[in-house]
Amino acid sequence: MRRLLVALCLLTAPLWAAPAFAQGRSQLGPLCTTDTTPPDQMIDACNKIVALKVFRGEQLATIYFWRAVGWNKKGDYSKVIADTTEAIRLQPSQAVYNLRGSAYYDKGDYDIAIADFDDALKLGPPDGTIFHNRGNAWRGKGDYAKAIADYDATIKLQPKSTFSFQNRGIAKEALGELDGALADINQAIRLDPTLPQPLINRTAIWRVRGDLDRAIADGSDAIRLAKEKPPVNIMTPPNSVLISGYIHRALAYEAKGDYAHARDDYKATLAVVASDAGSKANQTTAKVRLSLVTDALTPIPRDAPSPVTQPAPQQTGAAPGPSPAPATPGKRLALVIGNGAYAHVKALPNPANDARAVARSLRDIGFTVSEGIDLDRAAMQKVTRDFLREAARAQVALVYYAGHGVQVDGRNYLIPVDVELRPGAGMTEAMIDMDTIMAGLDDQVRTNILIFDACRNNPMAQQVAAAGPNRGIEGASGLAAPTSLGAGATLGAGTLIAFATAPGQVALDGEGANSPFSAALSRHLGTPGLEVQQMLTRVRAEVVSSTKNKQVPWSNSSLLGEVYLAEK
Repeated sequence: MRRLLVALCLLTAPLWAAPAFAQGRSQLGPLCTTDTTPPDQMIDACNKIVALKVFRGEQLATIYFWRAVGWNKKGDYSKVIADTTEAIRLQPSQAVYNLRGSAYYDKGDYDIAIADFDDALKLGPPDGTIFHNRGNAWRGKGDYAKAIADYDATIKLQPKSTFSFQNRGIAKEALGELDGALADINQAIRLDPTLPQPLINRTAIWRVRGDLDRAIADGSDAIRLAKEKPPVNIMTPPNSVLISGYIHRALAYEAKGDYAHARDDYKATLAVVASDAGSKANQTTAKVRLSLVTDALTPIPRDAPSPVTQPAPQQTGAAPGPSPAPATPGKRLALVIGNGAYAHVKALPNPANDARAVARSLRDIGFTVSEGIDLDRAAMQKVTRDFLREAARAQVALVYYAGHGVQVDGRNYLIPVDVELRPGAGMTEAMIDMDTIMAGLDDQVRTNILIFDACRNNPMAQQVAAAGPNRGIEGASGLAAPTSLGAGATLGAGTLIAFATAPGQVALDGEGANSPFSAALSRHLGTPGLEVQQMLTRVRAEVVSSTKNKQVPWSNSSLLGEVYLAEK
């Protein structure tokens, strides 16, 4: 459970006793203010009460609160916020601030959520539920120490708070304290062995430790419990726990190499109706990984031609190099692609050099690298899918791409060397969707690092062929900055995405053999004991200096703790 509700009893005024309900309307009150009422019925009943215009002050605030509860059940957090804001205007209370803070939390507005939880605590005595929810928001911000402090406060006030033990365990896991995390989640399971959520979180810990059989066993128990006893708390979106159970067990099956069972679980994930953002993100991941495991289960026809195993540099459509050996738990994998020999837009001289330099630096620090140079769509799609499949058993997955990249309708695409950038419904199908790569990597037990030395310009401009000696295709707009990294999916753990330049700007190809960004990156990748975000800071400073402030690299991160690419 991500969040809890506080003091509902304070907001259950006997509305149906009012004179306005004397003419056949006595059922509206209970329908509106009962947490077990289906959300559409609850919202409809509350709407009818508001339309009567007979309530004021605290009673009207109560109606708005309960209608917000209905919207919350449906996952419509903007309407939750609108109704709770009106309720706060009429009559502030801990419960209303808590609900609005929880909605902001679900939207990813953690600072506003924390402010609402602070206000809730000011309106009454210390409350464990509010401390718990504020802890969740601190955890969302990546401030695990403050999250643990709030969970500690909840446990002190409510020693049997199952979800606070569970979430404190999640925060400890994020800090790498696996023993403490396991102890807390075990305690949550002891407190309430009928709950599936702690079992799902223990599944993740077993996967981190490489104990896949235990992970699958816990996932199976969680799925059984989610079916037998669906969560009834009004703050838990319908089916979210069941979807989470399926996706976690599927990832464990896939890491074990049991693609048939993984396929079944991914299909089951997609078959459940998703109402909240986290569940929808899980289903996006399931869709990508279902395609990958289905490929793995599809036999190759006997008359199929043997794949080319050595790429021909600077040759359009060249196949990637040999696929890496099957990944083992703890393995560090990298996919490196450099596309410059474009057939239909201005060729770029340096991506091949950049990719080789970065691949060499990664191999020097122990990565298993799959490298592709000047790939057409078929080859680029194959090497990407092979990498995503192997990443299921990796501890660190790194993607580096140099070449043209574009934004279309808010989604980012990487461009193979054979693509003709012509407007039309099928244009994006000829490119590689960056969001699909991110969805395929979304998994809380792995660190994901994605680095793109690509342009941020519009492919629909008419001067495509005259793009010039840079990584930009003429146009005004650029690649879309990610609004979130794995938000709500498998807890969004451990992803960093870095671009060679800031949104809307051109990433220069450079005058030498390498682009300014890739030259700096390959120099700093192998620095021993340099944390990855510190490494990118050094890269940024070097690029800004070498380009005389024309290019400023940019990054966004949901990394859980410090990550070192080169050993200390």
